Amino acid sequence: MSKASEVDKPSAADWLADHISSQVGRVFVVTGANSGLGLETARALGARGATVIMAARDTEKGAAAVEKLRAEQPDGRFDLRHLDLADLDSVREFAAGVEHVDVLVNNAGVMMPPRTLTEQGYEQQFGVNHLAHFALTILLFNTLLAGRDPRVVTVSSGLHKRGRIHFEDLQGEHGYHRIKYYSQSKLANVVFALELHRRLRTAGFGLRSVLAHPGYAATNLQSTGPTGVGKLIMKVTNRIMAQEVAIGALPQIYAAAGADVESGQFWGPDGRNESKGFPTLVEPLDEARDRELGKRLWDISEELTGVHIDLAP
Repeated sequence: MSKASEVDKPSAADWLADHISSQVGRVFVVTGANSGLGLETARALGARGATVIMAARDTEKGAAAVEKLRAEQPDGRFDLRHLDLADLDSVREFAAGVEHVDVLVNNAGVMMPPRTLTEQGYEQQFGVNHLAHFALTILLFNTLLAGRDPRVVTVSSGLHKRGRIHFEDLQGEHGYHRIKYYSQSKLANVVFALELHRRLRTAGFGLRSVLAHPGYAATNLQSTGPTGVGKLIMKVTNRIMAQEVAIGALPQIYAAAGADVESGQFWGPDGRNESKGFPTLVEPLDEARDRELGKRLWDISEELTGVHIDLAP
């Protein structure tokens, strides 16, 4: 997709109208759909006729989001369901209730909180951002295979390029740092999505594994995780540096519904340092393509989640 000049760039609504066709008859699952990028993704897909299963941990906030969307789109098909990604039992319960899905958008996440553990005792950023979405993808695998133009969209971050998978201390017991472990979780997203892509191609499945990242978008992610000075800094940078969330959501919307999207691709903003702009193809950290790293992360993810699939590399 060619880059437009700053003068020619459209609004988010105009861009969507030009690039995303009717999605009538298709079902999308969007995690973290009650706010931020997830809500914008649900809004855009619903406006094109899709049925959107909006997964949210806080059902009260989720209900308010659905009410808002239905006020904007009286004929919209929005289905709110509870999903707590910090609890793998909740992931299993949610997946068991999904009878049909064409596209899974692994969007939800937590960002730079103090060291916190999930219900199963895993470091929260790794547990929510990676392990829960790994488990959800595998649990929905057969359902996705039966979908129309099925895809798994994994939402990462430009900070994955600062990450390393700390296999010797995955849960941050001996050297936790908020940014370090956030970057680990976002690198894990990329490594997982590329490994899934390789395994799908080897097995001959039509399911696509696609990556996206929003650049720096003004969402509440920056205020709900960080505390103290970090929270104050992000509040300021959100105001003066971040792009609007409607633009930030475009890469993942395009990855989920764009006509020319291929498995293994990574979509992000076309602006400087991939911080702002409209969707274009971007490159992951070179290390993320390492097959041994992909296999090692896959194996330990199966072990930690207890979710397995016979999809050999």
